[in-house]
Amino acid sequence: MPGTHAGRIRAAAHATLAPVVLDFERVEARDLVKLYGSTRALVSVSAVLQAGEITAIEGANGSGKSTLLAILALQARPTRGELRFGEHAASDSSALRGRIGLLAHSALLYPDLSGLENLQLCAELYGLSGTTGAARIAELRERFELGPFAERAVRTYSRGQLQRVALARALLHSPRLLLLDEPSTGLDVRGVERLVQVMKQERARGAIVVLVTHDAALADACADRRIALKAGRVVEALAETAPSARPEPST
Repeated sequence: MPGTHAGRIRAAAHATLAPVVLDFERVEARDLVKLYGSTRALVSVSAVLQAGEITAIEGANGSGKSTLLAILALQARPTRGELRFGEHAASDSSALRGRIGLLAHSALLYPDLSGLENLQLCAELYGLSGTTGAARIAELRERFELGPFAERAVRTYSRGQLQRVALARALLHSPRLLLLDEPSTGLDVRGVERLVQVMKQERARGAIVVLVTHDAALADACADRRIALKAGRVVEALAETAPSARPEPST
């Protein structure tokens, strides 16, 4: 496939693979500060994120939610403060990224490839090749109802179809840390119900799920902990119903 568009993307991307993947069951942010020039995007933000919990990060536009998520995703560095993934420092970023799944505002999919080709490419990059990768993709296709449209170019997708493939991509490698940035945007009622079910299933699997949202109803439906940001500062941090007290999601 080297002469095809997908083959050229695959060959270039393979050069960035990390040989080692680190695991963790806790993420701790300590006094994070993020400055963009004179603008303070985050001011002394601290939080502890645990495996088997859904943490909702809430706030108005400009409150610092997406900046905090970018730091957790290792896509941005704090100006000051410390971020640790279990016993590992954020400086081990190349090895930690293999345990992070991100659903961002952008779908992070190649528009000229089909959804299936995007998933196949990501499977290879995460070391899920051959029958293992094919089985995982088949599982996710069924889970997210990725029908015949998954064989069309991503640029032809509706918002709902794009979101379903992007979520499958984020979950392909069974990440320990799942980061969701306003994931309900543009979804219909069925799409939001599916999203809530997925978050609960990932919590039951033992993932650290972080939901960035301004939708209080969505947070009400699934969050174990809630962190409210305003002007880059934590103004409220609440623990909701303990995970053990919540009903298990149906399989």
